[in-house]
Amino acid sequence: MAHAGGSERFVPRPRRPIDTILRPFQEFERREASGGILLLAATVVALIWANSPWAGSYTSLFNKTYLTLGVGWLQINKPLLLWINDGLMAIFFLLVGLEIKREILVGELSSRAKASLPIFAALGGMVIPAGIFAALNWGGETIDGWGIPMATDIAFAIGILALAGSRVPVALKVFLVAFAIVDDLGAILVIAIFYTDKIVLPALGIGLAGIILAAIVSRVGVRALWPYLLIGVVVWVAFLKSGVHATLAGVLLAMTIPHRAWVTGSGIEQGGRKILEAAHGASDENNRQAALTALGDLGRDAQAPLTRLEHGLHPFVMWVVMPVFALANAGVSLAGGGVSGLTSQLSLGIILGLFVGKPLGVMLFTWIGVKTRLTTLPAGVTMRHIFGAGLLGGIGFTMSIFIASLAFGGSALLENAKLAILLASLVSGVSGWLLLRTTK
Repeated sequence: MAHAGGSERFVPRPRRPIDTILRPFQEFERREASGGILLLAATVVALIWANSPWAGSYTSLFNKTYLTLGVGWLQINKPLLLWINDGLMAIFFLLVGLEIKREILVGELSSRAKASLPIFAALGGMVIPAGIFAALNWGGETIDGWGIPMATDIAFAIGILALAGSRVPVALKVFLVAFAIVDDLGAILVIAIFYTDKIVLPALGIGLAGIILAAIVSRVGVRALWPYLLIGVVVWVAFLKSGVHATLAGVLLAMTIPHRAWVTGSGIEQGGRKILEAAHGASDENNRQAALTALGDLGRDAQAPLTRLEHGLHPFVMWVVMPVFALANAGVSLAGGGVSGLTSQLSLGIILGLFVGKPLGVMLFTWIGVKTRLTTLPAGVTMRHIFGAGLLGGIGFTMSIFIASLAFGGSALLENAKLAILLASLVSGVSGWLLLRTTK
C-alpha cells in the first residue's frame, strides 16, 4: 500500500528521555521495508508455532475460540479466525478502497496517459496467472481457486523493492504501486462477483442503504469522520449477514469519504497568518489557547477527510491488521501431506501462476501496450525492470491467502493452497530482488 513516510518535525522541541527509547521504533516505521519485515516475522512465527509441540494451541486459539458480540439480529458469534478475516480485513479493504479512490482522482490512475501502463501490466498479471491455474485444474474440484494467483501483496512487494536500494528507478516504484492498486481493484471485483454464495436480499438492502446514506452525508458536506465510521459498522454487519463478503463494505464505504479539503490555497496561508498573529498578541492564556485550537482546526480543514483517514489507518493496518492476519492464516503444518501436496494440480497451478504467470503476464501485456503505442515506459525504466516488478507482483501472500480461504473454506485443500502460496511468494520475492539488484 502506498503511503508517505513519517512526518517531518517543523518545530524543534526539547529532547525527552522517552525519545531515546522511541526513536529506533520510529525510524523503523519510516522505512518502506518495515511493513514487509513485520509480515515476514509474523509468518515465520506462525509456521514455527504450527509445527511445534504446541501446534494444538495454535489451532485452538484461532479456530476454536469463539467471540460473541451484539444482541438479537445483530448478534455475531464467530471463531477468532473469522473475526480476523471478516472484521480486521474489512479495515484493510477500507484502506485499499481509499488508496484506489485517491489514485483515480489525483494519482497515477487520474489520466489515461498515467493509467495506461499500470492497467496493461495489471491485466496481464491477472489474466495469465488465472489462465495457467485454470489450464492445470480445469474440471476438478480445485478450479474454484483460479483467483488465487491473480493477487499481489503490495506491502511485501514494496518492502523488497526498497531493499534493492538505489539501483531501482523511482519511476519503477511508482509503477509498482499503481500496478498493485489496479491488481487490488481486480481482486475486489473477483471476490464480489465470483466468491459470493447465496445472497440474503433484506440484509444486502440494509447494507446498500447505509452506503447511500454515507454518500448523502458526504454530499451535504459533513467533514468529521465518525459519522462515516458509525455507518460503516452497520454496513459491515449487514453485508456479513447478506452473504456478500463483509470486507467489501470497507471498499464501498471508502468511495463515500470526501476527497476535497475544506480550506485550500490562499485560505490556508491567510488563515494561518491571522491565527498566529492572534496567538502572538494574546493577552492571556485562554486567548492563546483559543488561537492554538483554531490553528489545529485549520490544519484539519486543510486536509481532505480521505487523506486524514488514510494516514490514520495506515499504521494500524501495517502494524496490526496484516501481521495478525499473517499470524492467524500462515500456520501451515509441514508434516504429513503438506509438503507432498506441492506436486498436486492445485499447488502447481498456484506456484506456476504466481512465479511464472505474473512476471510473464506483466511483461507481455506491457510490451503489447508499448508496441501498439497505447502506453510508454517511464524514463529510465527498461523491460528488465518491468520483469523484475512482475516477479515482485508474484508475491501473492495476504490477498492470495484471503482468496484461498474464500475458495476452499476449512477443507484440506486450503492447507495445500497456503503452502503453495508461501513457497511461490518466497521464490518470487527472492528472484525479483536478485534481478533488480543486478540491474544497472
